[in-house]
Amino acid sequence: MASVVEYKGLKAGYYCGYCQSREGKASCGLWAHSMTVQDYQDLIDRGWRRSGKYVYKPIMNQTCCPQYTIRCRPLQFQPSKSHKKVLKKMLKFLAKGEISKGSCEDEPMDSTMEDAVAGDFALMNKLDIKCDLKTLSSDLKGSIESEEKKEKSIKKEGSKELIHPQAIEEKLGSGEPSHSIKVHIGPKPGKGADLSKPPCRKAKEMRKERKRLKLMQQNSAGAFEGFQAQGQPVSLLPKAKTNQPKSLEDLIFESLPENSSHKLEFTRFLCNSPLEAEHPPNGPECGYGSFHQQYWLDGKIIAVGVIDILPYCVSSVYLYYDPDYSFLSLGVYSALREIAFTRQLHEKTSQLSYYYMGFYIHSCPKMRYKGQYRPSDLLCPETYVWVPIEQCLPSLDNSKYCRFNQDPQAEDEGRCKDLDRVRVFYRRSAMPFGVFKNQHNDPSEEPAVLEYANLVGQKCSERMLLFRN
Repeated sequence: MASVVEYKGLKAGYYCGYCQSREGKASCGLWAHSMTVQDYQDLIDRGWRRSGKYVYKPIMNQTCCPQYTIRCRPLQFQPSKSHKKVLKKMLKFLAKGEISKGSCEDEPMDSTMEDAVAGDFALMNKLDIKCDLKTLSSDLKGSIESEEKKEKSIKKEGSKELIHPQAIEEKLGSGEPSHSIKVHIGPKPGKGADLSKPPCRKAKEMRKERKRLKLMQQNSAGAFEGFQAQGQPVSLLPKAKTNQPKSLEDLIFESLPENSSHKLEFTRFLCNSPLEAEHPPNGPECGYGSFHQQYWLDGKIIAVGVIDILPYCVSSVYLYYDPDYSFLSLGVYSALREIAFTRQLHEKTSQLSYYYMGFYIHSCPKMRYKGQYRPSDLLCPETYVWVPIEQCLPSLDNSKYCRFNQDPQAEDEGRCKDLDRVRVFYRRSAMPFGVFKNQHNDPSEEPAVLEYANLVGQKCSERMLLFRN
């Protein structure tokens, strides 16, 4: 089994959804008629990413908003405070039916699209899905709506109904499930402060008070330990309070009471993609390939995430969700579940230990939130080595395009070194490019094949079959 691809070349001067430049984007692309999971793993490790069967690579030193491949290290991952808020919000909703009020501070709203190229409507990256159509430009909004009209709002798969990706809208401000945006005009006139009640305390003062009480408790516990050393009975000592932070799994898989208000279930099944499904004996139980992950709430499907399970990682693709449940921050919640899922796969398949989140765009402030999933690494756009994001940020603050590898002598070790060994597919036959070149004697073929081979790397160019007319 070999990947069969058709190189589409450079596409430059088209619309960017990150900075709204009408002709600032530049990328190279190829159409994947079929692709092995190992080839796609090697491609994303060279800055490529798929949207359906179209696989593209931003030209980093030319495009208006450089997109750096980012991966999280799930084995060392610790959820941040905002991540824990999302998980606790979901638990409260499931257990008691509570809907959190007030503004959602999990992550900023995004107004962005992945590359729409070669006539293929690009789907939103699952971590970029939280988007308000009202904040997009009219041109971009029109293109989204026109594409959505072409699709049916509901697709049948067996006896289950899948939600169409029409849920690209999320309310700003409060967490109430709604399609509209309420504008807060101003406070209503009141009667002033109630002098019969104590004055409101500032949050800073309350934190100081809690810290002072905690120190007093610690000091008293130390005094009791001193008494114990002098023969004081242990039963008189205060019980030690464990204050271990909950792990990601503790927060996600916390048991719910029997009378919970809601029930959330998950199903997973293979979905159509250019990736060929594989089930090696030493691989994960579900195998490698592209999967739909369905989120069912009380028997109703509310979200569908698409992931690629590859030899070394779980790669996030996109998420469809019902906008009525945007108050649950499903984009963040599904990402945290997928990080936990990567950990589970690692237990069976030790080399599978990364979670790829798509692209990190530092030049777009709203797109920096992916860097909050720590620890994480960015891919050097010149040498294709992984560098911890903390080392990359100072350089990105000074320039939107950066080489992260600090060794000035380092080169791209995977670049094309022997063009004649590139495999091509011509008239139903696979052959090295050297043989094809000698048969056709067409000098115009070589520049395009060389460009392709340098972008995909020598390893992939020798395994994949490049379609030639």
